[in-house]
Amino acid sequence: MNRLQERAFLNRLEELRGPVPPRPHDARAIAALAANPGCTRRSVMDAAGIDKDRTARHVGFPAPFGQSQFAITRGNGFEALVKENGCAELLRVLRELLGLPVSQVGYQDVESVGSHLRHSHTRALIDRAAREEDGAAVFYDHPLFSLEIAGHTSYLEPDVVAFQIGGRFHIVEIKSFGLVDGQAEPGKVAAAARQAAVYVLALRRLLADLGHDPERVSHDVVLICPENFANRPAGALIDVRKQLAVLNRQLARMTRVERLLADLPAGLTFDLAPDESGVPTRSAEELAEALRQVPARYAPDCLSTCDLCMFCRDEARVCGSTDMLGRQIRDQLGGVSRVSEALGLAEGTREPAEGQEEIAELLRLANRLREESLR
Repeated sequence: MNRLQERAFLNRLEELRGPVPPRPHDARAIAALAANPGCTRRSVMDAAGIDKDRTARHVGFPAPFGQSQFAITRGNGFEALVKENGCAELLRVLRELLGLPVSQVGYQDVESVGSHLRHSHTRALIDRAAREEDGAAVFYDHPLFSLEIAGHTSYLEPDVVAFQIGGRFHIVEIKSFGLVDGQAEPGKVAAAARQAAVYVLALRRLLADLGHDPERVSHDVVLICPENFANRPAGALIDVRKQLAVLNRQLARMTRVERLLADLPAGLTFDLAPDESGVPTRSAEELAEALRQVPARYAPDCLSTCDLCMFCRDEARVCGSTDMLGRQIRDQLGGVSRVSEALGLAEGTREPAEGQEEIAELLRLANRLREESLR
């Protein structure tokens, strides 16, 4: 993309967003990209830096998720416990989990240098650690990474980066949900893995930018959680290679979002047209119609990851989309996009279109088994 094309591309994103600064992406928002990589609506809005939460509220479909103050307080308290005395509890867990053969490690509180210096200080510390050959282990508390998202720089703050013996970096993610007999709720673990993958990717790109091997950042993330409903920290390793692959694909797709923009109607905008006091003046109906101009790929998983989930769910319900049934069933149904179409094929009241013969046969078989079980 030459400079003229890049300027036209950025102008189109500004037109979609309206005369407001782009909303920065935090790690949770970037991780959510990997949760539904096939959604054009989300890709376009995230590339433009549009505030999806405000958009959803204006059209009358606010997202149902968000942490309670109790959960935030519990999380902060548990993180403080893990980091007490220079991360003493974290060191104990890493000794057990990774076989760390040292009695103590260095500790760097990156936050202490001030917010305006934290990013450059993080780069200097990571560069020095990658160059040293003495095998020292160091904990870096609250480092600040950056990641380019569709032309915008997002700043990310992992809980801890542990520089382990052998020249390997590990991302440490501290969560307050419990590990019971070594197991945790799968949905929460999956969300933590997606978020940690963002930090792994950012640190790998930082190392590459500094001239080091990015593979020195381990794909095994250290998850620290309370053990068996107590406050004693315990650890588990999570392999995030799958999440990294999806995240890389989605970010590459966002850098090529100009292809998606080319298919949008001319003049389309999600501008809320705020007045002098910041109150939106655009009607909710007009904004909702603008959203419908961009195809979405709703799935029930969106209810915990995307601010527009309730709007997209209502849209899928009204048109009877098979998206409502979840990704696995939707993918198994192949080219059958409507629930009414699937029911017609199953009951034999609808002739399969070309390429639907195999799916139609499976649906008729499933319907016969259902009727037999009901009898």
